[in-house]
Amino acid sequence: MEAKFQSVLNPEIPSGSNADFPIEAVRAAFPALTRTPGFIFFDNAAGAQVPQIVLDAVNHHLLECNVQRGGRYAKSREVDEMILRARHSVADLVNARDAREIAFGMNATSFIRLVSLAIGQTLNKRNEIVVTDMDHEANVATWLALERAGAKFSWWRMRDDWNLHVDDLIPLVSSSTRLVACTLASNAIGSIVDVAAAARVAHASGAEIFLDSVHFGPHGLIDVQAFDCDYLVCSGYKIFGPHMGFLWGRRELLESLPTFREDFIPDEPPGKIEAGTFVYENVAGMDAAVRYLETLGRRLGGNDATARSESRRAALQRAFEAIRVYEESLSLEMLRVLKDCGVVVYGVSEEERIGQRVPTLCFNLPNVPPARVAEEFATQNIGVRDGHMYSPRLMKRFGLPKETGAVRASLVHYNTVQEVRRFGSVLSEIKESC
Repeated sequence: MEAKFQSVLNPEIPSGSNADFPIEAVRAAFPALTRTPGFIFFDNAAGAQVPQIVLDAVNHHLLECNVQRGGRYAKSREVDEMILRARHSVADLVNARDAREIAFGMNATSFIRLVSLAIGQTLNKRNEIVVTDMDHEANVATWLALERAGAKFSWWRMRDDWNLHVDDLIPLVSSSTRLVACTLASNAIGSIVDVAAAARVAHASGAEIFLDSVHFGPHGLIDVQAFDCDYLVCSGYKIFGPHMGFLWGRRELLESLPTFREDFIPDEPPGKIEAGTFVYENVAGMDAAVRYLETLGRRLGGNDATARSESRRAALQRAFEAIRVYEESLSLEMLRVLKDCGVVVYGVSEEERIGQRVPTLCFNLPNVPPARVAEEFATQNIGVRDGHMYSPRLMKRFGLPKETGAVRASLVHYNTVQEVRRFGSVLSEIKESC
């Protein structure tokens, strides 16, 4: 069955570390990109498309082993093997120390809630939680709900340069701080946070740090060891997999969390975290999404023996480094066309700071409702999003009503400069017509 997962990209990606980013081959790996000719998908922050290998993995599961795990017959054992393989794949993706630190479930939000409920049961003198005004509301309101359990809150606020600064976190953390909750990258404006520095501040006072990596996941290499975080959540459907989510946590912390479980489930991770049956076929798809990224990295590394024998983690690192460089070119082009159209951009816009963001651009045309802009794009076969982006507190910082918010164009590594230029042409037409 392993061979089924090797033909990830078709046609094959050119080899060689000096090769340009193979955008045409990458796009060919994603069937949805050609299903509607001419459609430009710039709503990736809401959920990305999936490569053929993911479709094949989901289809294989539903056709060949759509059964419950834990049985003695062959199809059930195949499900057990798939889940174990997926744990190791995701462990490699995030650089976990132990695959048992990975738990599968519905989405990142449900895991944030699970951890928050557990922490709410264990608050004592350390009852203060730091949240930010730049995060997705799932990583804010979920923690604020612990007020009834005695939690108190401090706000780590974004500066006017569109990012969080660790110097502002330092005075918020004390011997009473239990947890710092923050994002790796803003789902609304794309700013990347120095979470390793935040972890150092939290740990210096004996606090823990909880990271939302949902928006960062498709753009950069997650490394729980380098981040030195304590918990991290991600949604697979943002990183080229099906609708599912996963949680990583330090094993000793997961072991101590009070969670709901049936009596016959051992009180140890990951089983104690995975209440009930999760969607096995989507976990199979997540495993395949990691294999897609791994194969991209190996092909970019060339066909020599070293590239073929390197670890999966090394291949993933190469893939994300290439993605980062390519996506920076997309960000620069997007900023150019937005500025040419005279829009208000919310987020990092200086060329010299381009490495501090991912290609997620939030903007407004002066005096034009965001909904009208998004509708006009839709008539031209371009998918963008309007609204508060599940970050109403951030919209308030911009002086925008949460009911209207802004327009967001969010790109990933299968988007192209040509698509950005087409987007710019349509935006110019919208500006003229409005």
